[in-house]
Amino acid sequence: MIGPLLRVVASAAAARTLRVAAHDAATHGLLILGAGAAIAVGAVCLTCSAFVLLERNTDAAGAWAIVGAFWGLVGLVYFAVASRRRA
Repeated sequence: MIGPLLRVVASAAAARTLRVAAHDAATHGLLILGAGAAIAVGAVCLTCSAFVLLERNTDAAGAWAIVGAFWGLVGLVYFAVASRRRA
């Protein structure tokens, strides 16, 4: 008589644990998605503000060249760090 009752309690505890784990995974995924979106928006805003400030002092082509060189260097640093981690 106690065996089936213990099985019901154990299955309820396991289901609760699975629900908590699923909720934690979903929350973690949404936080990663939000952080990625924030980084992307920040990069766009940084690029636009840098372009506007540079364009006041130089011409548009020079401003684009400086902004492009900056992002090219960022890409090279990222590539160097990523390939160093793999090696």
